Amino acid sequence: MPYKEKEIEKKYFSIGEVAEIINVAPSLIRFWESEFDVIKPKKNKKGNRIFTRKDIESIKMIYHLVKEKGYTLQGAKDALKNNNQDVVSRLEVIGKLKDIRSFLTELKRKLD
Repeated sequence: MPYKEKEIEKKYFSIGEVAEIINVAPSLIRFWESEFDVIKPKKNKKGNRIFTRKDIESIKMIYHLVKEKGYTLQGAKDALKNNNQDVVSRLEVIGKLKDIRSFLTELKRKLD
């Protein structure tokens, strides 16, 4: 069952948890970590990556640019560098619209 962000009050997340939240493979997160400076997970004593909410938001921005908008990796890097606040604002709006859509879909289901 996917994680619901609002239900999670954790400070740190494993790569598996992040992969489930974003709905991608852990290998893709490791790849993006090597390509994008904005993803900087710390490592625990065992050497496992531990991600903060800020890391997750950065990964969501990259996902949005690369997977949803079709940017190349270089294009996504440039967008993050030059228009970071615009990307964040658009991503927030998209998130809110998805929440509204989910709410309306659930409401419709209950009414049928």
